[in-house]
Amino acid sequence: MHILYVTQWFQPEPAFKGIDFATALAASGHEVEVATGFPNYPGGKLYTGHKIRPYRQETMDGIKVHRLFLYPSHDQSSVGRALNYLSFFLSVLIFGLLRGRRYDAIYVYHPPITPGLAVALFTRLYRQRFIIEIQDLWPDSVGASGMANGRVMRVLGWLCNFVYRKADHIVPQSDGMRARLIERGVPEAKLSRIYNWATYVPAAENSSPEIPAGFAGHLNIVYGGNLGQAQSLDSLIDALDIARRAAPSLRLHLFGDGIEREHLARRAADRSDGDLILHGPVSRDRMDRIFDAADILAVHLKDDPLYTITIPSKTQHYLACGKPIIAGLAGEAAGILLRSGGAIVCAPDDVAAMAAGLERLAAMSSEGRQAMGRRARACYDEFFDMDRAVEKTLQLIAGQS
Repeated sequence: MHILYVTQWFQPEPAFKGIDFATALAASGHEVEVATGFPNYPGGKLYTGHKIRPYRQETMDGIKVHRLFLYPSHDQSSVGRALNYLSFFLSVLIFGLLRGRRYDAIYVYHPPITPGLAVALFTRLYRQRFIIEIQDLWPDSVGASGMANGRVMRVLGWLCNFVYRKADHIVPQSDGMRARLIERGVPEAKLSRIYNWATYVPAAENSSPEIPAGFAGHLNIVYGGNLGQAQSLDSLIDALDIARRAAPSLRLHLFGDGIEREHLARRAADRSDGDLILHGPVSRDRMDRIFDAADILAVHLKDDPLYTITIPSKTQHYLACGKPIIAGLAGEAAGILLRSGGAIVCAPDDVAAMAAGLERLAAMSSEGRQAMGRRARACYDEFFDMDRAVEKTLQLIAGQS
């Protein structure tokens, strides 16, 4: 088959289903191409070495990548976000109308919904198979971010329902999302849940462990990823403040970028004891080595009903790293981590419970924390294998439910 993978975010951005996913599809003997934007996520600034153009073609690991025009933005401005999404929608629609007939199937990564809308339109013209994967449930996640009013939410809801009707198959990333879509009228036979896998790559066998800056002499908690409103990282920082009264060796490291970075930088700057360090974004490979050096990995999502049916990609990634986890989560992701035996899970924004969890982890021996890490990795190996997920994805693309 000749497959077009449409995703607004792709390498060098920290894309979850990026080049690894495209090459895995191609490894099964299919011809795979990617349509994406010019890299600007998560900071909304164009990456060094890139210039906005109407179109540019490049090759990455043997995969043909079509970079399409978009307006770079990912800040708190609803106007900037709208221009970002709409510009990429128009670019995908034009690309599809001009060149879409050459593909046998189109696979779309959502969010946002706008590339899916473009594909829904041009695949009806050319009668191609259209599959959409849902990582964030719109319009729910847009509402949770505070970026849209009631009228915009209604429009987005209508657009989502239109895309779902036109799609040949829909791939939600959690059972909770699948159930919510059924409630909205999506036929059950049109839905297949495929869990995400991790992009974690272990260190080379003979490499020497590296101690990152600021780690020596401390019990290091690491968060790596988007610094946004949904993560509500103030709760994690507040929990740290309480836990350090009993465990002063704890130090929290935040890696990444996002709309809350300036606020978090102010919180770090206001502290004199160096227990909170805000680092810049780093490459995926570098981040994995930082996770390796961490004593505890942290994940948090704010208290919102949407996140009870969302499994953040950090869930699988942290399990794959084989480290003990402190999590402020609810719903499906919380259940996965609890069953793994490799995590302490608290309700979102429950600062006291999270502080108690950190104190408990700090009081453990290093052997105790390592045992938790081994249980986390065993859970990942059993339930989140990439090869099985890619095989199922290819079956859906081919029309084999």
